[in-house]
Amino acid sequence: MTEATTEGGTPTDRLATLTHREADWSGLRVLVTGLGVSGFAAADALAEHGAIVIGVDGGDPETNQSLRERVEILRVLDIDVRTGAEHVSGLPPEPIDLVVTSPGWRPDQPVLAAAAAAGIPIWGEVELAWRMRPAHGAAPWLTITGTNGKTTTVQMLTSILTAAGLRAISAGNVGTPILEVVQDPQPFDVVAVELSSFQLHWSSSIAPQASACLNIAPDHVDWHGSLEAYADAKGKVYANTEIACVYNVDDPATERLVEEADVQEGCRAIGFTLGTPHPSMVGLVEDTLADRAFVEDRRHHAAELGTLEDLRGDAPTVAPHLVANALAAAALARAHGVPASAVRNGLRAWRPEPHRIASVATVDDVHWIDDSKATNPHAAAASLGAYEHVVWVAGGLLKGADVDGLVAKAAPRLRAVVLIGRDRAQIAAALARHAPDVPVIDIDASDTGAMDLVVRAAAAQAEPGDVVLLAPAAASMDMFDNYGARGDAFAAAVERYADRGE
Repeated sequence: MTEATTEGGTPTDRLATLTHREADWSGLRVLVTGLGVSGFAAADALAEHGAIVIGVDGGDPETNQSLRERVEILRVLDIDVRTGAEHVSGLPPEPIDLVVTSPGWRPDQPVLAAAAAAGIPIWGEVELAWRMRPAHGAAPWLTITGTNGKTTTVQMLTSILTAAGLRAISAGNVGTPILEVVQDPQPFDVVAVELSSFQLHWSSSIAPQASACLNIAPDHVDWHGSLEAYADAKGKVYANTEIACVYNVDDPATERLVEEADVQEGCRAIGFTLGTPHPSMVGLVEDTLADRAFVEDRRHHAAELGTLEDLRGDAPTVAPHLVANALAAAALARAHGVPASAVRNGLRAWRPEPHRIASVATVDDVHWIDDSKATNPHAAAASLGAYEHVVWVAGGLLKGADVDGLVAKAAPRLRAVVLIGRDRAQIAAALARHAPDVPVIDIDASDTGAMDLVVRAAAAQAEPGDVVLLAPAAASMDMFDNYGARGDAFAAAVERYADRGE
């Protein structure tokens, strides 16, 4: 298979002209790989603009109702849809100018590997969305990535933007598919875009108004091939940024990514910190969120953006990583020109998504917290660091992650640990090495009643004032459909425990 040519030049020449939706997309031969939510949106948008689209997916519509429904709609739109393993084992026989891939497809997937070998450009759906914005008056993007905290930060940011009276929306790796957002007939004022490392890998021309990388920790190394390649993908969030690159002062890797980024002239580096902010930073002054970046005299003055109480809601305390997320969101909003009062109002209005440090109940002065979303050690460490005395509920599928550092750091806070899931022995071994005096209760059940055993065991260990924290540091699929189902099971078991008064 060789790269196809088009009248008037090579496909690459033509693709360089496709920088907005009013450009000439007609006749462009595009292979869309993966027909999930993002692939469906990509195929639909391309066909609407006159491209010749082939959509492929390795799934079986006969056993996957969602895929079947999308396939039927795409065929009604006269899109050539091909499903089954044989269609994702290599390129189709037809000439192809461009491949648009779903974010989960790895670069070594046979279709993508073949396209790369043939010199056919590969875009992700976010890259396509950026190029499908209107030629004039497009809403600026505020982009966010990081190993943990992306969704919380992008939702905080959207709440702040909305509080400022702007028509704003969360999109990308969360919320509405980004292609739907850029084609909405009622334009948005600004878009808060969450970007995964997968999405960033397949992006090249995005030019955000402001951007942030919250943190870097080992994750998705199997997909990227190395931690360095994963970090490089995350660093692409800063490329071409116009006004502000927001980095984590407490995570030097994020600052290095800013230093290495090729940005627009005049773009500033803005740090966020849980300490007292220096000029060109946002941070904490006692319990006040302070801005020394977007004020006239940042060497001598700061703007008050809110307080810790504005973030607390109904939680017993405010986790440090939530404060960090709020500061990052505030910095991005301020880069967009949002007043300090809107930051405060937006943070007051924000509420955490389910299973993200969600307060479940308080029973006999013991606080029960669901952070089932903490599916890796980095996220669990942030959650554990928020509380002084913790009965920790942990375990599941570690996927090769190392938990020694997590356990060693958390050891002084642990009242006891209740372990569940397939890889609980690995956590138990780390506890034996780093916290040998902490009681460990091993729950060997995996049926629907397992979480009741967990809750009873945790309650027996907890003392008044303690937090029982579900922060598994592991994926959930060994016992549950997803982390949400795990959190729901925990909350339901806590409710049953409270009702029985055990």
